[in-house]
Amino acid sequence: MLKKLFQITLLLLTSFCANAQNPDWTRDYKPFRIAGNLYYVGTYDLACYLITTQQGHILINTGTTGSAPMIRSHVEALGFKFTDIRILLTTHAHVDHVGAMAAIKKTTGAKMMINEKDALVLADGGKSDYVLGPEFRFDPVKADRLLHKQDTITLGGMQIIELHHPGHTKGANSFMFTVKDSSRSYRVLIANMPSILDETNLAGMPKYPEVAKDYAYTLGAMKKLQFDLWLSSHASQFELHEKHKPNDAYNPAVFADRKGYDTYLNDLQNAYLKKLKGK
Repeated sequence: MLKKLFQITLLLLTSFCANAQNPDWTRDYKPFRIAGNLYYVGTYDLACYLITTQQGHILINTGTTGSAPMIRSHVEALGFKFTDIRILLTTHAHVDHVGAMAAIKKTTGAKMMINEKDALVLADGGKSDYVLGPEFRFDPVKADRLLHKQDTITLGGMQIIELHHPGHTKGANSFMFTVKDSSRSYRVLIANMPSILDETNLAGMPKYPEVAKDYAYTLGAMKKLQFDLWLSSHASQFELHEKHKPNDAYNPAVFADRKGYDTYLNDLQNAYLKKLKGK
């Protein structure tokens, strides 16, 4: 797992630091039903999730700039109306997860909800991000609702709990909720895994002096979470392509990987401690 984490981190750093877009960020991937009314509608690596209800739908993450047409085609391929999206959420305000947010908000008229500590970055298109430079800008979006730790987002019987997990960004968050199918219910975690960009200085940065403390909090808090299934911001982080192949039958159980989750967090913890020591 440590080797896998290094490979994923290197891929993310290459895409950010070299300002070179990872081709897997825009590579198509067949949408599918994960569990109950939860669906994967993202690209090959940038995970986007659709939660459907009778009163409209919720979209979590949008992928990078230019991804809106692909996401729309995925939503419609699953048999849902794109314009029925009522709420937009994100795990954090980086271009690879909110790059198409402005375009999708304009088309659907959905309400944008984001943790209060990422609202400014979202509103200025990434300009005020504490570590990424202006070359990673995106079309700005003004939030309709500011979320706070443990807030609940509701729509059509769904209750989604916002879990503030800062570090990767000040307002990074995970989401916890329950979905049901004909046989059982599933407690789902969409985790914002606290990876550390190479440019991050854990000794403190002018725009984020408490960054090390926030990472420590997040790593501790995430280890205590209880769930049935887990997913995350990048497909590679939860090994989507090892667990699910296009045209596989519906099988939520493949995402019940507690061991993989714990191992990934332990590797992130070790990477954090190593960086904290300046190694």
